[in-house]
Amino acid sequence: MKNIKGIIFCSIFALIAYFVAKTSFFTSINLNSLTFAIILGMVFGNLLNKFIPDDYKEGITYCAKKLLRLAIILYGFRITFQQIFAVGVKGLFADVIMLTTTYLLGYYLGTRVFKLDKDLCMLTSIGSSVCGAAAVLGTDSMVKADSHKVSLAVSTVVLFGTISMFLYPFLANLNFVPQEVFGIYIGSTIHEVAQVVAAGSAINSSVCDTSVIVKLTRVMMLVPYLFLLGLYLSKKAKTKRTKVPMPWFAILFVVMCGINSLNILPSIVKTGIIEFDVFLLTVAMFALGVETNFEKIKGLGLKPILLAGLMFIWLVGFGAFTVNFII
Repeated sequence: MKNIKGIIFCSIFALIAYFVAKTSFFTSINLNSLTFAIILGMVFGNLLNKFIPDDYKEGITYCAKKLLRLAIILYGFRITFQQIFAVGVKGLFADVIMLTTTYLLGYYLGTRVFKLDKDLCMLTSIGSSVCGAAAVLGTDSMVKADSHKVSLAVSTVVLFGTISMFLYPFLANLNFVPQEVFGIYIGSTIHEVAQVVAAGSAINSSVCDTSVIVKLTRVMMLVPYLFLLGLYLSKKAKTKRTKVPMPWFAILFVVMCGINSLNILPSIVKTGIIEFDVFLLTVAMFALGVETNFEKIKGLGLKPILLAGLMFIWLVGFGAFTVNFII
């Protein structure tokens, strides 16, 4: 298996993070294995990257992308439909507001103020407003942008999503948003699913569960967006476009929630699945940290970073206003 070396590499350091995070010191400062793993990964990705063999890279990417999706599917065993319905309309409304306003703001600022390429503006805006790199790649399957534009959009998502993981737990301590809606705040405003899990788990399990529900609702909104984009591009070009990619991991997450809601699994089996899922998430977080290379981000140029930065400020600020006063 060509990915095996990278998977083993990530798994070893994830195991270290998993067990170290269980020590009394780490539990006393509320630093869980996911946050510790991504910090450890960033150290490797930026300071020790030259010591990582090239044939590990593909396996590391596999952990950060595909293994993460398996972990999100299994996360469904922590959540029931009763919890999903409890989040209900508020979470959906917050998602719709933040997705729509962030995308329109990003596209307007990018094309009118910064005079950036339309494809780059579209990719950067959808990455910030829906679900990070997955949304960027899904949109690129339609617009067929140049590879450097895709890399630019993904890099800005990584940069500001990484900042979010550490900012939101800090905001939780400031009572920036009421605790009872903080999960909705996280899920409707942070870029990537992995970043949502990391930020939510750093606060508490209840906030994390709600944030994942809201985030995955937002992920599933990628399907109608891509469908509408495909119709628009087909009409414009008068040709058939690539078929719309489905976020199957989000759909399977809902299926696992349904199985969990039936309460048919023995508690020991359910506990085992949840612990295994924590380990998988830790592996994915370490890999994500390794792939967060700040040297690449430095070379982006100022305008794309400013555009993504303004959308990030909008997500943090208007997102807080939305959950405080609108929903």
